Parts: sequence; C-alpha cells; structure tokens
Amino acid sequence: MWRLLALLVGGVAILAAAMLISSVSPVEAVKTLILGSLGSRGAIAGTLRETTPLLIAGVAVYLALRAGLFNIGVEGQLLVGAAAATAVALKTSGSAGFMLAAAAGVGAGALWALPAGWIRAYRSGHEVITTIMLNNVAVYFTGWLLANPMKDPQQQSPTTVSIDASTRLPNLYSHPPLIINVAIVVGVTAATLLAIWLKRTIAGFELEAVGANPRAAQFAGIDPKRTMLLAMTSSGAIAGLAGAVQVLAYEGRFYAGFSPGYGFDSLGVALLAGNNALGVLPASLLFGILAKGGTALQIEGVPKGITTVILGFLILLAAAIRYRKVNAVA
Repeated sequence: MWRLLALLVGGVAILAAAMLISSVSPVEAVKTLILGSLGSRGAIAGTLRETTPLLIAGVAVYLALRAGLFNIGVEGQLLVGAAAATAVALKTSGSAGFMLAAAAGVGAGALWALPAGWIRAYRSGHEVITTIMLNNVAVYFTGWLLANPMKDPQQQSPTTVSIDASTRLPNLYSHPPLIINVAIVVGVTAATLLAIWLKRTIAGFELEAVGANPRAAQFAGIDPKRTMLLAMTSSGAIAGLAGAVQVLAYEGRFYAGFSPGYGFDSLGVALLAGNNALGVLPASLLFGILAKGGTALQIEGVPKGITTVILGFLILLAAAIRYRKVNAVA
C-alpha cells in the first residue's frame, strides 16, 4: 500500500513541478482545464466531440486486448475506414447513404486489420510490428487518395468535397453552442454490446480464454488461431467504424491530418478501462476532457503536452493498482 501511495505522491509532485516550470499555478491550471472542458455548454459540446472517436476506437483496442492482441494499428484502420466511408457517402444520400457509408468504413477497417491478424495467428508474426507497418501504409495510401482521385479540384489543400447534409448523422440535441450528435450513442452502444458479449456469450468466453492462455484454451477445444484472426479483424472493423462516424457526424469530409492521433490515444483508453468493457466509457471521457481542456491550457501559456504527462501518470497508476490486485489474488 505504501508503494502505491508513494507513486501517487510522486506523480502529483511531478505534475505540479511541470506546471510550475511553465510559470503557471497548478491550481489555476486545473481550474482552466476544468472550465475549458466542462465550464460551458460549448465546452461540453467540444468535450463530447473529442470523446466520441476515442470511445469507439477504445472499444476496438479493448476487444483485441481481451484476445491477448495489442492492436496498435487502430490509427491506420480508422483512416482507411474514414476514407472508404467518405467515398461511399459522396456517391449516395439520405439514410441509406450513411448506412452504406458506415458499412464501407467497417469493411475497410476489417480488411486493413486482416493481414496482421492472419500473420499473428498462422505465422506467429507479432501484431505490434505488422500493425505499425500498416499504419504507415494507411497514411501514405490515404494521402495518395486525397492528392489524386478523391481530391476536391476546387481546393488547393488535399481534401475531399463535403458530403451531402442528408447523409450526415443527425443531432440528438441541437441548441448552439451545445450540440450533441447521435454518434455518442453509437459509441456507448458499442461499449455496452461488447461488455454483454464478452460476459454472456460462448464466443466471448472463448475469446477471453484465448487471451488468458492460448495453449490452455486449445486443450479446452477452442481454436486459438481462428479466435485471434476474428478478434483482430473485428477490432479493425470497429476502428473503421470510428473513422466513418467521425466523417458522418462531425467532419463531413476527409482531409489530410484527419486524425490528430485518435487511434494512438485509444490505446490509453483501453488500458485504463480495466477488466470491464464499460470502463472505456469513463476512460474515453477523461481523455476527451483532457483533449478539450488542453486547448484552453495552451491559451494560458501552458504547453498542451502537459495533458500527455497527466495521461501517462494515470495509466501508470492504473497499471500499478491492477498489478497489486493480481499479486494479492496470487
């Protein structure tokens, strides 16, 4: 217990020192962070907008983690999903249009994750290496698409034309500055369904069994290779959905720099979630608060990178707590 307390005190001291080095009072920094993310209707809307892609992408990473896979390729899968959804949305309209666009994003994300899953399952190639490589391929591939077939000829910067308003996801609440899109419901639903699937279905039990011990799962009659392949592909599909939802709900187009790192941040979301898929809900909200509040901190002269320090400390603290629980059980 005293080690955990020492870690907490040390982390707080490091954060306070980092803020003082920036010539900003820690108390004022915390106040700015909270007000910038939750202090007004507009701030809340911005926080929910930041939370949504992190929530859906966090579900994608969490699914892979439960199968013992570390899907670092969510960023690339999100990008190709967004590109595919935009391509379809530009050719369709109405409710059928956004359904087809979302399906295209899901399919593209799944196909992008498939090679990494197959290599991991049937050739024992580590998914961290393959997914990192596929991230780079996704960046260059979508960059080529934006510079050539998908580029808006009326714009100098690499971007597509905007999709039709009828193809966009509707708002649940629209009284500016507070606008809440149905996309947040998609994320909450995905997390809830995953939690139920993992705890209440045979397939979910098999996936977690493979994640805990593939050899033991095989002796129990479970095919670990097939399970790993399906887990990685499904993880990519959800990541593709995150990209599609971002296009259809918020951006309305696909462009260079579309993702500021949602796929990478979602790794922290999944790690903070713990042993319950519903844990991605508060974890993604925390990341969304820090992302939105970080912008307010920048205005006050505090480097936005301080939020990364905060997140790193929280992940370290969560890992220490989990390690302590595991040792206590052992």
